[in-house]
Amino acid sequence: MTIIRTPAEFMKLRETLNNKKIGFVPTMGGLHNGHLSLVNRAKSENEITVVSVYLNETQFNDKNDLVTYPANFDDDCALLEGAGVDYLFAPNYAVMYPDDYRYMVTEKDFSKLLCGAKRPGHFDGVLTVVMKLLNIVRPANAYFGEKDFQQLTLLRGMVEAFFMNINLVGCPIVREENGLAISSRNRKLSQQGLALAPKFHEILAAGGTESEIASNLEKAGFKVDYVTKYNGRLYAAVFLEDVRLIDNL
Repeated sequence: MTIIRTPAEFMKLRETLNNKKIGFVPTMGGLHNGHLSLVNRAKSENEITVVSVYLNETQFNDKNDLVTYPANFDDDCALLEGAGVDYLFAPNYAVMYPDDYRYMVTEKDFSKLLCGAKRPGHFDGVLTVVMKLLNIVRPANAYFGEKDFQQLTLLRGMVEAFFMNINLVGCPIVREENGLAISSRNRKLSQQGLALAPKFHEILAAGGTESEIASNLEKAGFKVDYVTKYNGRLYAAVFLEDVRLIDNL
């Protein structure tokens, strides 16, 4: 696996790939089996597999959340090497934002709802960094988990709006045997929190009205951010031990 640090290096590399089909998995690090499922899908459907590890600070409205994000670059490299990734793109802020974030991509409707309602600027940061990454890597296919379904929806809208010739592939949520959606943030939970966390998905799957589901989550010990049915999908976000968990069905 070759590690590449700058957009200029990657663009130079791309010229040597002879138009081979690239599959791309963008990540922020803290890799787990959910990410590896995306990598394996990319490997099976493309000639070259590229993964990015970049903790994108522009999408964090809570700087403490950024500082405590559970990522270890050496561990991530070992996982990706073992998975047979061809290229790891691992830039820093200076090379990703030479404009110091003066230019950004903004969506004015869906990004203001659900996760965006209480996280101002979050999806501006997401859309902007993914636009940059897609322009650098120029993949045929880019892979995203459906756990962040609002994000996936917004990214698909961006690709369509800007006539980007890239196929965004949504991949099913990877869950623990107890139903908990696998997430880097789960590592921030205590053993007691990990024991309670599966109740989140269990209560969502049991169904009911938005208010009934929210009430059941509160009774179980979660602090509810939102429970919302939107376009035929149930979205929810809760806090457990100050760790934010999201899921959708």
